[in-house]
Amino acid sequence: MIEENLARLRAHRNNIRRYERLLTTQLSDLERAFIAKRLEEEQAEAEALVKTTFPFSSAGAWATSKRSSVEGRHVRA
Repeated sequence: MIEENLARLRAHRNNIRRYERLLTTQLSDLERAFIAKRLEEEQAEAEALVKTTFPFSSAGAWATSKRSSVEGRHVRA
């Protein structure tokens, strides 16, 4: 069970990193909004999975640090 959840967390982490990289590229407003929405969804899913997998850890800190890492990195066309 824990191994499956860790695999899911890795997948979420990889998706989050991919969306963060995409947000640093030139995108239309529609594309940027879609990717930002998907990023938030991935972060929420990962945070929920961390909370269920490790209920006694500070899971909220993980998601908060991930969200703040993308702020200020947008490139406008």
